[in-house]
Amino acid sequence: MNTPLKQHLIDPEICIRCYTCEMTCPLGAIEHDDNNVVVNADLCNFCMDCIPVCPTGSIDEWRVVETPYTLEAQYEWEELPEQEELAAPVDPADGAEGEQDPIAALLAEAQKGAGGRAVAPVSAAKPTVNLYNLSHPVEAVVQGNYPLTQDPEHDVRHIILDFQGRPFPVLEGQSLGILAPGEDCEGKAHLPRLYSVSSPQDGERPGYHNVSLTVKREAQGVCSNYICDLQPGDRVNVTGPFGATFLMPADQEARLLMICTGTGSAPMRAFTMARQRRVGPKDGGMVMFFGARTPESLPYFGPLNKLPESLLQKHLSYSRVAGGPREYVQDCMRQARDLVAGMLQDGQTHIYICGLKEMEAGVEAAFEEIAQSFGGNWPDLRDTLREAGRYHVETY
Repeated sequence: MNTPLKQHLIDPEICIRCYTCEMTCPLGAIEHDDNNVVVNADLCNFCMDCIPVCPTGSIDEWRVVETPYTLEAQYEWEELPEQEELAAPVDPADGAEGEQDPIAALLAEAQKGAGGRAVAPVSAAKPTVNLYNLSHPVEAVVQGNYPLTQDPEHDVRHIILDFQGRPFPVLEGQSLGILAPGEDCEGKAHLPRLYSVSSPQDGERPGYHNVSLTVKREAQGVCSNYICDLQPGDRVNVTGPFGATFLMPADQEARLLMICTGTGSAPMRAFTMARQRRVGPKDGGMVMFFGARTPESLPYFGPLNKLPESLLQKHLSYSRVAGGPREYVQDCMRQARDLVAGMLQDGQTHIYICGLKEMEAGVEAAFEEIAQSFGGNWPDLRDTLREAGRYHVETY
């Protein structure tokens, strides 16, 4: 009998094919084909460098196996296989009191992971994942390209894509990939860049099933510059949809606590528009903490301020207003601690965090402080929320 071993795997259903883990791995143990991103068991030494850079948690998956899954098998997966039952190898010397089953020890270690597995809301619709891949992208036509900011150093665009009648069943909270034309410095085709969808599932315009994106121009960004320069009528190649956990609950009574910075507002806009269409004048049950450098660099500033407070409570923070204090989303959370504390104790609350990875530490510290105010332990509460599909983070 083979000695059981722990194998590092990637969940193909949750993975958004951003390839950040592959670019980070110092051993070259992570690779991809047109369909999946996989881990080579012969090269992986569990250094864990890939874990913190993954925006979805799909990289934090482990199985105990007698024979490692091959790359060929992983490339064919549409979902991660369940942990198989294994028989522990029998050694006549084993069996003394206090001895730990080696299989149980390995399973316990594998199940710990590094950050907790992301879970979709119980009431969320079942998402379609990886319908179009690198070999078979879908062509979309640009319907519109609109500036969202008045800050020349923070050019953010609202891009609307039409799929010309071809199916692209994307849910609020999912992402898609854009393939920029041309080749990189090594003569290889550019990998797709991932962008969160900022429109509801029935379309930027209800019933039209077109899709909008929120894209910030980066000075050296090949794909962001390509997208921000698109004109109506231009055609682009798209992959996806991707993502199976950062989804909106279908339960209209669910409360949404949304924390975002910059273009991390994209999925929050999709959630807000979807809720507005579904509940009408009813209380929306949504709270947003949204941070940017200045009002001029905050995407959707005008439309946000037109939304009624009964639908969406807005707490906007700015870190670079001339003559003003530097304020971040975590500061606004502390100022509204009673509101946040009440939501943390409400079993109907779902938390969504999206934006730059640097925001996470401050938000976590604010949650910990607020949880302590009502006698709660934030790490335990966070784990409970995550396991219930009510805590979602995508940072980059």
